[in-house]
Amino acid sequence: RLVKEIGHITGEEGKVLGYTNIYSPILDLARDPRWGRTVECYSEDPFLVAQMGLAQVKALQAEGVASTPKHFAVYSVPKGGRDGEARTDPHVARREMEMTYLYPFKIAFTQGGALGTMSSYNDYDGIPITGSHEFLVDILRDKWGFKGYVVSDSRAVDYIFSKHHVAADYKEAVRQAVEAGLNIRTNFSKPEVYVEPLRELAKEGKLSMEVIDARVRDILRVKYILGLFDHPYVINPEKADAIVASAEHKQVALEASRKSIVMLKNENKVLPLSKSIKTILVAGPNADAIQHSISRYGPSKIDVISVLKGIRQQVSAETEILYAKGCEIKDERWPESEILPEDPTPAESKNIEVAVELAKKADVAIVVIGGDETTTGESKSRTSLDLPGFQLDLIKAINQTGTPTIAVLINGRPLTINWVDKHVPAIIEAWFPGEKGGQAVAEVLFGTYNPGGKLPITFPKTVGQLPLDFPYKPGSDAGSKENTRIMGVLYPFGYGLSYTTFAYKNLKLTPAKQLSDKQITVECEITNTGPLAGDEVVQLYIRDEVSSVTTYVKNLRGFERVSLKPGETQRVSFVIQPEHLTLINAKQEEIVEPGRFNVYIGSSSEDIRLEGEFEII
Repeated sequence: RLVKEIGHITGEEGKVLGYTNIYSPILDLARDPRWGRTVECYSEDPFLVAQMGLAQVKALQAEGVASTPKHFAVYSVPKGGRDGEARTDPHVARREMEMTYLYPFKIAFTQGGALGTMSSYNDYDGIPITGSHEFLVDILRDKWGFKGYVVSDSRAVDYIFSKHHVAADYKEAVRQAVEAGLNIRTNFSKPEVYVEPLRELAKEGKLSMEVIDARVRDILRVKYILGLFDHPYVINPEKADAIVASAEHKQVALEASRKSIVMLKNENKVLPLSKSIKTILVAGPNADAIQHSISRYGPSKIDVISVLKGIRQQVSAETEILYAKGCEIKDERWPESEILPEDPTPAESKNIEVAVELAKKADVAIVVIGGDETTTGESKSRTSLDLPGFQLDLIKAINQTGTPTIAVLINGRPLTINWVDKHVPAIIEAWFPGEKGGQAVAEVLFGTYNPGGKLPITFPKTVGQLPLDFPYKPGSDAGSKENTRIMGVLYPFGYGLSYTTFAYKNLKLTPAKQLSDKQITVECEITNTGPLAGDEVVQLYIRDEVSSVTTYVKNLRGFERVSLKPGETQRVSFVIQPEHLTLINAKQEEIVEPGRFNVYIGSSSEDIRLEGEFEII
């Protein structure tokens, strides 16, 4: 519901400002957290990405703008997680490629009716996607029935020549792209850069007018669907003042910030804090930072609430707030220091000492750490997932004062925070929480809001475990209990704590036996067994017991966020569709095979509360 509401707001604001299409949603899978653009993705799981993307596509287009899912396709797994000029060579077998990386796009086009898509920079099996007839025509148009436009990522056409070297020059790269199914080149340069080579190619007989007409026809079709022939311009531009960044829309932004927060640890119920606590230290490089919530693709002048400001709004007037930055996100030698760490400079040591002295005076220390726009994002891939700079030194030093310490993470990817997890009693994952993020974080810290978010991505213990993502194949887990202690995940997919507790009961599957082209209903009851109202995200996983090709140990096939008062019980229902049971067999056929399927209902991918099974006959 929330993603759908965000999509409607985005589409409504875009429409009134004169936008005809929006390059959203991003349907890449975040399966290597070293990759800088992990921050832009919904999840590592294809089903979750598909459901989020579907909601966004439908909502955007309901407001009269074209949704342009990206980056099509197999873009988010560059070798070694490297970004920038190295966006090539995805090591993904064809069956996995179709079942995981293409799946969210398939849903966006076949169920959402997305009117556009952006072709990606990378190749697949040696063929640049932007020059691939198989991807842009055979799969996208012929197999999935896509009737919209394909727009290249900014330099994807150039890369056919300059990086992939499968064209002798730029003009030949243009010919390959258009022949393959490209309609539009992203315009970060003069239109002539694309138009003039097309004219020359047509004049020389190297590109037929039939192909050019077909590509133009796709664009005109979308314009017709959007009504741009009748109303090419904004009819009432003054409406933008009342719609864009309205109080109602900002309230939705706050709700999104609240619901995305995940509580990772709360030892001995150190949280929530009392609002009348005497003295609080707020420390860390992200405590008073706001730039991480200002997108380079969005407005630059927004009123961002930092965590420090949010805490000041939550506590009583008698509470003393101490503040020390303590350190920067990065040290002075970063990124070289990720490979060859060095001791802090005298100035860096002094900044930590200042924070330590203030911690000794405080009743509690809230340390806000993580990343920012300089360590996360496009062309910001990393070799390490540890806290950059001297942030770990800072939180260690504060924790060693004996003052109860709470860690708040503001970041765009999973981090290997093993020391923090072991020694700090409470950890809040806030991601990059948006313009109202500081308020939302403070509400969670002081119990005004009960966190109910779940992790959409696995947290590894070390970068050496990668790839370590969900879903995974049999044999990909850590194995024995002793191995799991060392080699298992830090936090699993779907994990997240609450200030209250929930009980699961009365699992019901209807029917227990079903034909392969029919649906099955799964129901259970959830009860809030704790003292506070709260949200639980109920998760449905399925396993194919025996199949003709290997399948994943668990597949996410449903999730529902429910809000419950203390003692309240709610019945949750899921519908398993035939597509949820589909595999690609050895003949590359998409089929539902007969046999038994296990059903798991739980609070995370590892915290399973109910189990059952059904049979496909």
